[in-house]
Amino acid sequence: MMDGHNAPDDSSGRDPASPAQKSLAATLLKLPGVIAIGFYMILMAGVTVVYVMQHHTAILYLVFPIFFIAGALGLLMMLRWGWALTLAAIGLSSATFFYRFSVEHSFAALMQALLNLVFFFYLVRTDVRERLR
Repeated sequence: MMDGHNAPDDSSGRDPASPAQKSLAATLLKLPGVIAIGFYMILMAGVTVVYVMQHHTAILYLVFPIFFIAGALGLLMMLRWGWALTLAAIGLSSATFFYRFSVEHSFAALMQALLNLVFFFYLVRTDVRERLR
């Protein structure tokens, strides 16, 4: 006999997702660029670690991947501090690549700078900022 206090049996064995998790997933699906930028930040962290391990840059540069990963995870959770950290990292990376292009005239540096600039402009859009917590 089932009384009003018992929940219906869920045969899957999983707890249903909370409304906050569902709304976060719905928000992320409406902003696929945020997902792409989050994965790009993780990729930048990996590239930086590889450069340090191959002795192309100083070991001090291992500080940046920590911030890249923290910013990416915060951005994927739609948190304002993650957005700000990611925005700063992408803005500074874009400026660095533009500087490298002006000094070395490297086409690859120009492409990376332009890609970072596109990501920067995507993140400062009003509809992205309005959905942050």
